[in-house]
Amino acid sequence: MSSSSSKAGGLAKKQGSPGKPAPLERLTPTAVPAHKLVLRTLRRSDYKAVRDIMDKVYSNMEGAWAQDEYNNLLRKFPEGQICIEDNGMVVAAALAIIVQYSDFGDRHTYAKITGLGKFDTHNSDGDTLYGVDVFVDPEYRSLRLGRRLYDARKELCENLNLRAMVAGGRIPGYAAYANEMTPAKYVEMVRNKEITDPILTFQLSNDFYVRKIIRGYLPYDSESKAFATLLEWINVYYDEDVDKLIGNTKSNVRIGIVQWQMRATRSLEDLLQQIEFFVDTVSGYKSDCVMFPEFFNAPLMALTNEDSPSVAIRAMAAFTEPIKAKMMELAVSYNINIVAGSMPVYEDGKLHNVAYLCRRDGTVDEQYKLHVTPDEASYWGMRGGDKLKCFDTDFGKIGILVCYDVEFPELARMLSDEGVKILFVPFWTDTKNAYQRVRICAQARAIENECYVAITGSVGNLPRVENMDIQYSQSAVFSPSDFAFPHDAIVAEATPNTEMTLIADLDLDLLKDLNTSGAVRNLRDRRKDLYSLSWTVKKSDRDEELLAQGSEERHPRVTKRKAIAAG
Repeated sequence: MSSSSSKAGGLAKKQGSPGKPAPLERLTPTAVPAHKLVLRTLRRSDYKAVRDIMDKVYSNMEGAWAQDEYNNLLRKFPEGQICIEDNGMVVAAALAIIVQYSDFGDRHTYAKITGLGKFDTHNSDGDTLYGVDVFVDPEYRSLRLGRRLYDARKELCENLNLRAMVAGGRIPGYAAYANEMTPAKYVEMVRNKEITDPILTFQLSNDFYVRKIIRGYLPYDSESKAFATLLEWINVYYDEDVDKLIGNTKSNVRIGIVQWQMRATRSLEDLLQQIEFFVDTVSGYKSDCVMFPEFFNAPLMALTNEDSPSVAIRAMAAFTEPIKAKMMELAVSYNINIVAGSMPVYEDGKLHNVAYLCRRDGTVDEQYKLHVTPDEASYWGMRGGDKLKCFDTDFGKIGILVCYDVEFPELARMLSDEGVKILFVPFWTDTKNAYQRVRICAQARAIENECYVAITGSVGNLPRVENMDIQYSQSAVFSPSDFAFPHDAIVAEATPNTEMTLIADLDLDLLKDLNTSGAVRNLRDRRKDLYSLSWTVKKSDRDEELLAQGSEERHPRVTKRKAIAAG
């Protein structure tokens, strides 16, 4: 049984309104609840939280199950009872049993297949995962938790080597059309997107198909007029041997990168709308991660109305926190990890360039750009960070090197030693020769560290923004160079200087094979008896040197030099 609250809600798209840009004092970030989402199996101690959600969701039906029914289900099939908790509180759940489907056939009822709530119909040797219930706390409907629960069920079905997943789905929208059409016609209209049903539309979007329409499935379901759709999802991996159930590390990762068009913007809301468009688009392809370019928020610099580049970028730093907060929200809502390009951060009297990793479990981390170019130091007074991080994600270990940083091979090698298999490089360049430095170095990092490297930048023109008025980019994903990979070691690449997204599937198992049996084995063949690489925490004077050089070399008149052309 599926409740109406299992439908994945959507974030409303904010429409930018014409007019003058909001003054900076109005850009203080609004409070965004901090999420920490965890997918796990249910426990007996979760009953009260489950009961409270079911009472909300099924207030017009029979409410929550009795505790003995709940405990009985956990005792029969603990692995099949999945929930999502937020900061330790259960907010959504999916319940299931295994049945031998031929024992029941298509004309069963909910009461029959669940054994009147005793669940003695569960058969661990059966061939079908049967969905007993899915429900989401109404306050969490906008976070698309229903989709996560269905994905977890699919993973469970695959890893238990079951033939299919079947569920009886309510059609609560049918009551409004019952006098006009039959249930079969209603289902056809929903399938053709002429009508939206709060449950069936969501289930069809999750790769289920309607096997049959059942009469009397839930006799007390007045909204569905006691009809239900018998939904089925076929496990195409049936008969394959697998060990884990849910939450295992992926061997195939899908990433999306955004080749971003720089365009004039009227407000912060306009920029956020553009960000959400791309997050929505890339998540629609079931990607695990999406990356934005370095300084993708540069259009906001024009809203500061500052002539001096150094003053303008510090004023633009006021936008960073609300953008980060919004991207954290989008990561959770669209179930996708976001490498949020990079943005300026002004703290303790120092200006930094910071890339954020917004995970889909609600957590956030950051990587400071370590190497600033001479122009970044002289025009903006930018400082480099002093920490290199290896990030754990739900698709493996990743690293982020911002633009110029990828031109220093030591950083990628240190990340490789920490187990990084995918390196993300958000960049900004204005000319092709500057772009080529980033691209060629990124390809070298992929080969020498036996990893994938994704790069993306911005395109187009940006009037009224000193130092960032023209852009050059050809986003790409690079691989090592060996027989198992593309012949040119390019997994995918974008059209130069055109706004677009790039979707690429990365097979991490190929990296394992390369390490042990590749034509050459860069990581294994290092002569560690001759040389080594280590990190020092000694304070560097490099920033001050760059600032001093920039002060001496810079012409008194502000020119159109590119602040970060070198990287």
